[in-house]
Amino acid sequence: MAFDSLTAFIVMEGHGPYVWTCYGVFFLLLGALVYWSLLQRRRAVSAQRRDLARAAAGQSATPQTTVGASFNRVHESQD
Repeated sequence: MAFDSLTAFIVMEGHGPYVWTCYGVFFLLLGALVYWSLLQRRRAVSAQRRDLARAAAGQSATPQTTVGASFNRVHESQD
């Protein structure tokens, strides 16, 4: 075994605070990433279910807007 005791393993010849802080930050960020990913997945599934329910009810998934202007080119007369 590389270390004589559990205390020697935790201290790691003076490098322990750095090493354990790095592990702590890594697992904290990993947990935050998992939580954020699950939250985004729930939101996406919820949005898809809402769109599916609208489609089943006969409504469009995206709201239809009416255009108030036409984009046809106006040709001037060449008199």
